[in-house]
Amino acid sequence: MKPATRFAVGVLIGCLGCCAGLRAPANAADRAPEPSAGRDGQHDFDFNFGVWKTHIRRVLNPLSGSSEALELDGTVAVRKVWAGRAQLEEIEADGPKGHWEGLTLFLYDPKSRQWSQTFAGSANGTLSAGLIGSFKDGVGELFAQDTFNGRSIFVRGRWSDITPDSHHFEEDYSDDGGATWHPAFIANLTRE
Repeated sequence: MKPATRFAVGVLIGCLGCCAGLRAPANAADRAPEPSAGRDGQHDFDFNFGVWKTHIRRVLNPLSGSSEALELDGTVAVRKVWAGRAQLEEIEADGPKGHWEGLTLFLYDPKSRQWSQTFAGSANGTLSAGLIGSFKDGVGELFAQDTFNGRSIFVRGRWSDITPDSHHFEEDYSDDGGATWHPAFIANLTRE
């Protein structure tokens, strides 16, 4: 059999095998169980809507053990999109190196019951890799894998100390698989 014919037969057998797996179960006992409904977290970020004053502390080299940081003060405006299943956050702040602007998009996935967060800074205009997670006991934690200075790291976004007029956000990095976390971006927000 020629190589091209062997390839075509292999593809056909693979397709038939896949199609056989697509047939419906014979009875209810053969079906996989439905995932548990879990808690609907669609309104977990509702506290964030509105206009906030923010103080930001950006640690310059978070995995070095150094606490040297850049401090900024500014405003955060958050508006509801898609009846609250998404929100758009605009950040403007000023510090010793000038004016800084950022844009954060939060999206809720009703199937997974999780939020995603992507960020773009005005300096480069590209979206970051998304953080994904949920809230538990009044604390939101979203995670991602990323690189920092050429090293693979985990990133955690964490919302805590949430009241009607204030909250705390921290982005932390871990280069040891999440055993320890190092603050990289800290923001304290108070309602304007």
